[in-house]
Amino acid sequence: MAMTNLNISVVDKRMMKQSEAASYTGLPLKHFKAACPVRPVELKQGTLLWDRKDIDLWIDNVKSGAAIETRDDILGRL
Repeated sequence: MAMTNLNISVVDKRMMKQSEAASYTGLPLKHFKAACPVRPVELKQGTLLWDRKDIDLWIDNVKSGAAIETRDDILGRL
């Protein structure tokens, strides 16, 4: 019987569309939009993308009980 090797390379995307970012967190899109303080990045004009590292940081802070202040929170206090 012949043997075959299959080499698969998987590259995790760092930047995700909003629906992908919601799925990554395990939240429905509606809840992600309401809860996520991470600001998207516009790498290409008209395309908003969420950075996996920023989302991970947000989740880590939620787990540790740390409060994350958004830009709007800070401006609201001024």
